[in-house]
Amino acid sequence: MIEAVDRATAGYGKATVAVAGSRARHLPIEIEILNYLLSKNLSVEENIFCEVPKKDIPSEYILIEKTGSSRENLIDQAMIAIQSISRESLSTAMQLNEEVKEAMDEITELGEIFRCECNSDYNFTNTQTKEYRYQAVFNLFY
Repeated sequence: MIEAVDRATAGYGKATVAVAGSRARHLPIEIEILNYLLSKNLSVEENIFCEVPKKDIPSEYILIEKTGSSRENLIDQAMIAIQSISRESLSTAMQLNEEVKEAMDEITELGEIFRCECNSDYNFTNTQTKEYRYQAVFNLFY
């Protein structure tokens, strides 16, 4: 039986997966990144998600999304988009983006991820919701 607390959808606490009678299983890469960024004490504190919260949306938060993946010779590769979002200002979104890039530079300290490349980062402001966003896209190998 698998018991899971999925912060990505529940919105609270760290995500873990435990299998009764055995060791913890490998988590999806998005959850690994979520837990890692939560441990880095970024300025948005606990406001890091894998989907937009349905209620009580913070004015500043980080959103993690896997946009693609592949596997070759037992090596997984994922393309991860991380959005830094602010309802207050574009400069706040830019600063969050820089925090994310600095944190992701050190993600190989996890051990399971052996390479992280920042593919690109850019202004990704949502004109419909009037949210300022910056998006950084990373290629991860694990």
